[in-house]
Amino acid sequence: MDWKIELIPVPVTDVDRAKAFYQKVGFNADHDHRVHESLRFVQLTPPGSACSIVIGDGITEKTPGTQEIQVVVADAEAARKQLLDAGVEASEVDAQAWGNFVYFRDPDGNSWSLQAIESRPNG
Repeated sequence: MDWKIELIPVPVTDVDRAKAFYQKVGFNADHDHRVHESLRFVQLTPPGSACSIVIGDGITEKTPGTQEIQVVVADAEAARKQLLDAGVEASEVDAQAWGNFVYFRDPDGNSWSLQAIESRPNG
């Protein structure tokens, strides 16, 4: 049986600012729906990903800036350039035995690591 991660909540303080940031990084805004006064659901998906993030009002009780997410990319240097070209602060490429990494944070301080790895057991 396959287990697929589909949606990860990301705590933010300003939904519109966060949505604009993630779109600038290249995420697709799948939908933005206010269910009721205290629940706004904004789903964004990274390019090529089967898993999305959700931001909004009433989504999570986690503190903004505490989420950590790792994403696999084909090329760490190219991913870093894409972030820099979008005006996002990104680390230098960190070469490790288990892959090359680039790190960045969203406006609330949630941390992201991008890992370029030669091969993965599950593809």
